[in-house]
Amino acid sequence: MTALRRGVAILTGVGRRGGIAAAIALGLAEDGWDLVLPTWTPYDRRLGIGGGRDDVETVAAEARAAGAAVALVEADLADVDAPAAVFAAAEAVGVPRALVLSHSESIDSAILDTSVEAWDRHFAVNARAAWLLVRHFAEGLPAEPTTATTGRIVALTSDHVAFNLPYGASKGALDRLVQAAAVELGPRGIRANLINPGPIDTGWMDDEVRRRTTEATPAGRLGTPADTADLVRFLLSDAGGWISGQLLHSDGGFHAR
Repeated sequence: MTALRRGVAILTGVGRRGGIAAAIALGLAEDGWDLVLPTWTPYDRRLGIGGGRDDVETVAAEARAAGAAVALVEADLADVDAPAAVFAAAEAVGVPRALVLSHSESIDSAILDTSVEAWDRHFAVNARAAWLLVRHFAEGLPAEPTTATTGRIVALTSDHVAFNLPYGASKGALDRLVQAAAVELGPRGIRANLINPGPIDTGWMDDEVRRRTTEATPAGRLGTPADTADLVRFLLSDAGGWISGQLLHSDGGFHAR
């Protein structure tokens, strides 16, 4: 049975078929969302853990097979003009009713060896681009006060800071942005939430990290991309429309250890 079309969702961060954003994309397609997927394949190549244009095309094909219209947009979110280009590309699909921020710049460095260039790029991608995407999203929706849910924002965050300083600091800025959106845009019917998925092995863990994080997770296993996707799907559903301004941990109890 074909899902009832729910509208257009912009989803950042699809780069690897086994990644969190890919699982979100396919889940939303199953739920009836059409998709705009901004990607940046040079970042995937720079990480060196797989992914790239072939994986993105595979995810898009699977989403289309599930009934979704899909637009792919190559966009370096460190470019201040990239968010506007993303929304210009979305016009071919429809008015976005959901914005899911699953992208990140994430290159390990600490207080003593982080460069100014790395700091600025992390904040440009993880914080400034997120702000501009949220702003464009809100500008495309009705401004009149309403008690109905008109739009949804979900962002993936992290509490990792030490030895991953610019990533963690910029994610902290993202948290405050999304919480501000819940307050400022709430009267217009926009719901905004954060998800901290905890440690999920999408190709970056070695055996020692996998062992330690598994042992530190009370549920006894690492999270999967599908675990995070399930929560995103709920927040974008009719049933999730009363939840806003929250930072939700979807990590099997890892944060409570």
